[in-house]
Amino acid sequence: MRVAVLGGDGFVGWPTALHLSAQGHDVVIVDSLVRRQIDGELDVQSLTPITSPKERRDAWKEISGRWIELVRIDLATDYDQLRSWLLTWRPDALVHLAEQRAAPYSMKSPRHKRYTVDNNVNGTHNLLAALVETGLDAHLVHLGTMGVYGYSSVGAPIPEGYLPVSIELPGGRRAEQEILYPSNPGSIYHMTKCLDQILFAYYAKNDGLRITDLHQGIVWGTNTPETLADERLVNRFDYDGDYGTVLNRLLMQAAIGYPLTVHGTGGQTRAFIHITDSVRCIELALGSPPAGGDRVKIFNQMTETHRVRDLATLIAEMTGAEIANVTNPRKEAAENDLVVENQQFLELGLEPTTLSAGLLDEILNVAKRYRHRVDTRHIPCVSAWTEEIAQALARERRPQLKVIGGEGD
Repeated sequence: MRVAVLGGDGFVGWPTALHLSAQGHDVVIVDSLVRRQIDGELDVQSLTPITSPKERRDAWKEISGRWIELVRIDLATDYDQLRSWLLTWRPDALVHLAEQRAAPYSMKSPRHKRYTVDNNVNGTHNLLAALVETGLDAHLVHLGTMGVYGYSSVGAPIPEGYLPVSIELPGGRRAEQEILYPSNPGSIYHMTKCLDQILFAYYAKNDGLRITDLHQGIVWGTNTPETLADERLVNRFDYDGDYGTVLNRLLMQAAIGYPLTVHGTGGQTRAFIHITDSVRCIELALGSPPAGGDRVKIFNQMTETHRVRDLATLIAEMTGAEIANVTNPRKEAAENDLVVENQQFLELGLEPTTLSAGLLDEILNVAKRYRHRVDTRHIPCVSAWTEEIAQALARERRPQLKVIGGEGD
């Protein structure tokens, strides 16, 4: 299969490209490399020393004998180039990860909010419009987020994309139908993913595009079997307050002796998936495309749920690290439950990689190995959802964090 991985230089995109190449697919990466530019903007680097796009692709060629081409296209701005490339390369499938993926980054300032909307929504719509204009019957697999559902709970499992509803009609009759599960974004980033799914629904209905939308949980872990094959292939490890995912951030903090920063009470329940399962789910989705004219196929791409404070406690018990409650920069409920259905991937053969001490040790060892690369200035999350929260963060004296379960208790 000819597969284009859009955003293939990123945290999930790079191991996805390697895995699909290892499975024998003809893979090309389409990327503007803007994520590397954002590292420069934020004055922070991946904890792991990721090599240049050419060096890592040369290493893969050396190890596997397979070449992965890189095409520099910005989906949000380079429409004509995108259309021409589609007609030239004619992919069988596209994995769309070419979006600004961090909620805190999307909330840093009005500029970051506008950039996230411009980049994500325009990029997705340009891709859909180009597929229609070129007439390509390529399967589009999009990496979305569980965040489209929000984190409130009504006590029932969140279904995979569609909610059955019963509508009362005049005369007492009722009509039954399925609708997209009501969106409830918690940030500008999450809002763009909600807009994505409306665009997908329209283009699947109107133009018969074959689309799969993966509502993914928080990714944890760093490496896959392919990225472990050579140090030049190592995946990025974001630990900063904008791009670092919560479990990886906590493990890094434990590795360097920094108090585990728990936002608010830590009562936020989140859905999680290991990076190896994320890559595997994309592969499974590619192998199970919808037919032309079908509605968008939606999967919940997650394997387990955990409260943040429970993860912090587990890591503290493993490492002896202290736990510190800090002001939550997000506008969200202090406590929430989360029950999620994920039966479709299990039926396709996914064997979930669940959180275990062994895997946590593996990530902890990665963090310890590269601890000299940590810049502690970037550990706190300072992107605030509202001005009131921003003022609370400004008042907080981070060197004197309240410690729970340590000597300062």
